[in-house]
Amino acid sequence: MIETIVTRPRKIAAVGAEAPGGVCMSIDALIDKIREKKNPTVAGLDPRLEYLPEPLLRDAIARDGETLAAAARAVLVFNRALVDALHDIVPAVKLQSACYECLGPEGMQTMRETVAHARARGLYVIADAKRGDIGSTAEAYSAAFLGTVRVGGTDIAPYDADALTVNPYLGTDSVKPFLETCQARGRAIFILGRTSNRSSQELQSLPAPDRPLYRVVADLCERWGKTLMGKYGYSSVGLVVGATHPAEMAELRRYLPGTFFLVPGYGAQGGRAIDVARAFDRLGRGAIVNSSRAILCAWQKAGTPDAYADAARAEAIRMRDELRLCISCL
Repeated sequence: MIETIVTRPRKIAAVGAEAPGGVCMSIDALIDKIREKKNPTVAGLDPRLEYLPEPLLRDAIARDGETLAAAARAVLVFNRALVDALHDIVPAVKLQSACYECLGPEGMQTMRETVAHARARGLYVIADAKRGDIGSTAEAYSAAFLGTVRVGGTDIAPYDADALTVNPYLGTDSVKPFLETCQARGRAIFILGRTSNRSSQELQSLPAPDRPLYRVVADLCERWGKTLMGKYGYSSVGLVVGATHPAEMAELRRYLPGTFFLVPGYGAQGGRAIDVARAFDRLGRGAIVNSSRAILCAWQKAGTPDAYADAARAEAIRMRDELRLCISCL
């Protein structure tokens, strides 16, 4: 049975610029955590079953059989151990919703419990669900990942993430419900801009008509964030900019002084520290770099399935130190 956890709307604990309703800007909370740990990285908790050490899955199957419930149980054990190992190293985690959705309702409960555990450990949580629709559907997506649902007289936060990735290709009316939740609850969104996958250029580089389409999205992103500016000069409307496009990243950093970047594509996809350094401003702010597979599967490279959490921690430290050679974290 999926248990129900009731939570009330809350304010972000970090001290920062405030929206008109007195809610602190989510992006300030993230930057504060980056500065505290001097580490602009986010660990991607995107677990596929083949990423898990065999004993974890074997033990879960012994209890629940060859079921999705067993798979979800193993993933939750894996995630909790990684969060415990990483929470003092990284400022944030990012959960790819698809990795949990494919495990059915038990998988989504695992996602929910992982978010709660990460938040309890003081981590900033990004839900990577790439939602985008219009009207009441967009409102429902926003409520699910960033907001609350009122049941009688109780406001319940379904997933309670700090930030969500959003697909902007239905236009402003598809983004507006997310902006409203950001304003009301101190949350953030990251708009898909220049993504790291190879075929992204098929659409994102099309002329529209005087600049590439990703630049049009960037313009909108900067505009949408005007009312959500924080104390560091960045808004809670960020942009996804892949590490595999360093030239475009440098261009966008110059062009978007108030937009914070979420940078996928580091490590396993080919992005290097020298490449992602272009996402940061002269003070070493303005971006956070994601690594998923390299951290999750570090135990495979080390050959230490029984010490998977220690291997993940060692990889997170290695990544942090590699980035520090190219980026100051002030």
